[in-house]
Amino acid sequence: MFKDLVRKNRSYRGYHENRRMTREELEEFVDCARLCPSSVNGQPFRYYLAWEKEEVDKIQKMTRWARALPQMTLPHEGMCPTGFIVILQDTNIGPSLARYQKDVGIVAQTMLLAAAEAGLGGCMIGNFSADEVKTGLNLPEHLAPMLIVAFGEPAEEIVLTEIEEGESTAYYRDENDVHYVPKRKLSDIILTGQKK
Repeated sequence: MFKDLVRKNRSYRGYHENRRMTREELEEFVDCARLCPSSVNGQPFRYYLAWEKEEVDKIQKMTRWARALPQMTLPHEGMCPTGFIVILQDTNIGPSLARYQKDVGIVAQTMLLAAAEAGLGGCMIGNFSADEVKTGLNLPEHLAPMLIVAFGEPAEEIVLTEIEEGESTAYYRDENDVHYVPKRKLSDIILTGQKK
């Protein structure tokens, strides 16, 4: 069951725009995130929720997607996410942004797994200007944008493939816009102690 959720939890870059996210759904994802472990239990994160179209469109314009596919504009027109959660670090609680980097990934992944369980999907977006987001969302100085997570109902097919040692891990799309994500084999990533 859990492994099925992990397989469903892909980085979606295309969504059904007629399926709008709700405040309640985004709050539920944050409720899961707040239960996560935190370095020294500092819990320095705050979460900016966007579900109304005007606010979602504003954040979408601040993001840059799929850097590994520079020849494409993603999401395609009419396939943008319908909700965002911006993970913010309250520097009054935790002044060191580096200290809580791993925690950012933990809470983001937890929210995305919660979305997958609900039949939804999302994508972590790190390609944005923190200053632009801070200004655009009128955030106070002590809240630092760390990561933007998009949400919606996926409208694209993503296929996982296994690669041989040394082959490229770069994701790609075929002529039908199917998104392929190469994954290293389990046997190639596990190290064990060796007998002498």
